[in-house]
Amino acid sequence: MELLHSGKVRDVYLDGDELILVASDRVSVYDVVLPTPIPGKGAILTQLSLWWFEQLADVIPNHVISTDVPAEWTDRAIRCQRLTMVQVECIARGYLAGLGLEEYRRTGAISGVPLPPGLVEGSQLPEPIFTPTTKATEGHDEPMTFEDVVDQVGADLATRLREVTLEVYRRGAALAADRGVIIADTKLELGHAADGTLVLGDEVLTSDSSRFWAVDEWEPGRPQRAMDKQFVRDWAAGTGWDKTPPAPNVPAEIVAATQSRYREVYERITGKAWT
Repeated sequence: MELLHSGKVRDVYLDGDELILVASDRVSVYDVVLPTPIPGKGAILTQLSLWWFEQLADVIPNHVISTDVPAEWTDRAIRCQRLTMVQVECIARGYLAGLGLEEYRRTGAISGVPLPPGLVEGSQLPEPIFTPTTKATEGHDEPMTFEDVVDQVGADLATRLREVTLEVYRRGAALAADRGVIIADTKLELGHAADGTLVLGDEVLTSDSSRFWAVDEWEPGRPQRAMDKQFVRDWAAGTGWDKTPPAPNVPAEIVAATQSRYREVYERITGKAWT
């Protein structure tokens, strides 16, 4: 096998015409990999993605071929199709948080989508919205309007990206809510298969790609308890770190608390115990 790419969190290998996508235990915040891994994180993300891919198969096809991978990557890797990725980060938001909240406070809109006045941190939006960003090879992703996406990929594909992103979000949010989890927002990776079919790739509705809150703890007007990577991000920001390499070491209690949150989301959503 040939190592094609080693990213912040995932390693991608070429095996014949197929890819093997390996999720490591590395964690990245503010585009910097922390020096301390979160043991078991890669396996939880992979298994949660596989569960979601199955639930969403009637919405959009996905890149998964099988879980037939080398033994050392069992549970944390998938064998998948090679895709030509769309160079747009497809984001859906159903609640006001994070960078979306910051933009709303400045402009009353997110990615050019106007929102009602008077919303607060954690507010549920009147309906989910599509808030894409660029895919930066260096630096940070930048917000895009729908018109920007049209200019980049054409009206037909831009419309399809928006439709798929919002339908995946709506389907996932409804299912998760029934199990006590709010999906506040999520990021999808979409690409084209060899025959031109639009396909869902990478990971989907995981604690690294989504913002998860507990339904019974949700209270607009304040920060919510993060059941996702935001917990580590908040810890890192609270250390006084300037968000440039090198990042600080993560204390054992923060590692354990992060593991607990990732397990909690997996178990609530899938209904399966994590072992």
